[in-house]
Amino acid sequence: MNMQHDGKNALGLDRDAVWSQVRDEASAAVRDEPLLGALIHAGLLHHHSLEAALAYRFSLKLASGEMSEQILREIADQAYAGTSALGDAARADLLAVYDRDPATHRLIQPILFFKGFQALQAYRMGHWLWQQGRKDMAYFVQMRCSECFGVDIHPAATIGTGVMIDHAHSIVIGETASVGNDVSMLHSVTLGGTGKEDGDRHPKIGDGVMIGAGAKVLGNIRIGHHSRIAAGSVVLHDVPCCKTVAGVPARVIGDAGCPEPSQSMNQLLGIEDYI
Repeated sequence: MNMQHDGKNALGLDRDAVWSQVRDEASAAVRDEPLLGALIHAGLLHHHSLEAALAYRFSLKLASGEMSEQILREIADQAYAGTSALGDAARADLLAVYDRDPATHRLIQPILFFKGFQALQAYRMGHWLWQQGRKDMAYFVQMRCSECFGVDIHPAATIGTGVMIDHAHSIVIGETASVGNDVSMLHSVTLGGTGKEDGDRHPKIGDGVMIGAGAKVLGNIRIGHHSRIAAGSVVLHDVPCCKTVAGVPARVIGDAGCPEPSQSMNQLLGIEDYI
């Protein structure tokens, strides 16, 4: 299968098509780099589905002296078998990375090598555990995700599908935060609170929002759909839909510049934005 770099347009979210493409790429990668054969066979070609491959990756990466790979694999297999939504979300996230990250040329890259995608799938496992009432196990997953990937997402936070976390170093998302569908964020983003207050205290990020590197969004505020937060900004107040905010503290400096900022990933601000 020869697929152009247009991700969703070529594959949609078809389960068989996505997995078939992953397997084709994995076989080609083994031919090109035989030294990675064991890794690729164990991580991809040995499995019958994307869900099984992701369960294996989750258990391999998060296992420790305190929790065996076997126990984590059983948890992941149970989660993927219990709801198709986890597998659907993984496919949407995978295609989001493929579509939006120019450094991603194959679907196997996020699965095997990109900690943003892997951490997001680990969060989804922790969130599933949280919803099942298994909160202590969910906290364990959060801890290991932070230790392994440098991504600290509370398992109670809610995150939509088609989300890309690029580079993913030092990501923090608090307990009552919510992130919509088709959101893109870069490294060192914080969706945090502003003090010791309890209750609903974290940001609500709308659909299609692009959050630049190092941005801090603090407090129980709302970021409107299809808005753009410039790198390094500190956002303390609500942001309307389809706007760009920048600065410390952030202020609206113009329109978002396009209908889908999370898709275009355009982070350049023109001089006119500051006038």
